[in-house]
Amino acid sequence: MTRFVVCGEALIDLVGLPDSPDDPDRQGGARGNFSTRWEAQAAGGPMTTSIALAQLGRDSQFLGRLSSDSFGRQIAAHLDDTGVATDLAVTSDQATSVAVVQLDDRGKASYTFHFHETANFGWQPDDLPQLDEGDWLHVGSLALIVRPGADVLVDWAATTSTPLSIDVNVRPAVLPDPQDYWQRIEPWLRLAGQRQGLVKGSDEDFDFLATGAGFDSRESFIADLAKSGVGAVATTLGPDGGQLVLADGTELAVPGLERELVDTVGAGDTFMAALVDGVERDLDPEQTLQRAVAASAIVVSRRGAQPPTSAEVDELVAAEWS
Repeated sequence: MTRFVVCGEALIDLVGLPDSPDDPDRQGGARGNFSTRWEAQAAGGPMTTSIALAQLGRDSQFLGRLSSDSFGRQIAAHLDDTGVATDLAVTSDQATSVAVVQLDDRGKASYTFHFHETANFGWQPDDLPQLDEGDWLHVGSLALIVRPGADVLVDWAATTSTPLSIDVNVRPAVLPDPQDYWQRIEPWLRLAGQRQGLVKGSDEDFDFLATGAGFDSRESFIADLAKSGVGAVATTLGPDGGQLVLADGTELAVPGLERELVDTVGAGDTFMAALVDGVERDLDPEQTLQRAVAASAIVVSRRGAQPPTSAEVDELVAAEWS
């Protein structure tokens, strides 16, 4: 059985909660702005992908740097509770990374990150394992571009020979210059091209990278990426579903599914997991894309990153496309 080794960050999302008249901190009915209510959710794109893979019934291993602080222990417990192995994870005395989450009126999330000298990005060569022949390596999000760890990771990944998938998950709030972002992520995409890997991003991600790489459109950027040797390029389109461009230029699209939107946290990460699952299982590309769209539709109907089980995805796919 394939072991999915998911490498990248795990952090805490601080999500604001509505004020409550029953809050015991209120005195005389008026607390002012002395304190507000927040929920600390275990999060991080790669961590969510590792959980989504476990929920789909796959052997999922999280390769990340987890803090020994209380937030780090919360994250480790959450991974354990959701069936993700942490044998390869590294424990660090550095603090847990934190993202302050803001949801707009449509439930779309934006993030303000607090990363300085936190555990996620301090990778050292000795931290990284030798992968087995039956492994699949997935790397995603900020671990691809935040130094010094990103440089260590890409050098290590180049020494492996496993199947490779990459979720670009662009975060301009962390690195706003498109050219700088492109220069940092380009070695990863070149590596994916050498390995016939799978690359995924949102329409906004690829718009941003296209600008940095000097392309005049997202479409031309994706077409060039597909021709570079990458096995497939997947694009999430929000409520409009997803698209898949194969190495031979074939384009597939699956429309979005109407679900009650709670928030978009974890949608792309869950889409990624279902996509990798389908490719590894050698499902046909359209069925793989359908499952990815269905999985992400389920997660946006829940608060926070709570990926569905394989049975839940199968049920929705059967209801929509059988």
